[in-house]
Amino acid sequence: MRKIEAYIRHEALEAIRSELYAIGLPSMSVSDVLGSGRQAGIVEHYRGASEVLYLRPKLRLELVVADEDVERAIDVILTHARSGEIGDGKVFVLPVLEAVRIRTGERGEGVVAAHDEAAAPA
Repeated sequence: MRKIEAYIRHEALEAIRSELYAIGLPSMSVSDVLGSGRQAGIVEHYRGASEVLYLRPKLRLELVVADEDVERAIDVILTHARSGEIGDGKVFVLPVLEAVRIRTGERGEGVVAAHDEAAAPA
């Protein structure tokens, strides 16, 4: 199992979410975050004052998927999050040692297995 942690622009979320859902990977967490990378600060002007903003708003998208679903999930994220501009974000892939479904106590990859597209609710 792998955890995919992607930092993306806000406008990319809905396209990523709907395509991941369509390929049977609907389970994710999304958080608002602030961060900085290679892009320089952005100068904003408000009521005559200038301010440089170094921390830019992003979304952190987190998914835990089976090993065989990692490349499909990354491809979806890259397809919809890449604009070619500085600030598109990053994707990190981390190993997951264990997963446990709280409701049933089920353990292992079955907890994060992809949903059958035909069985997924509309």
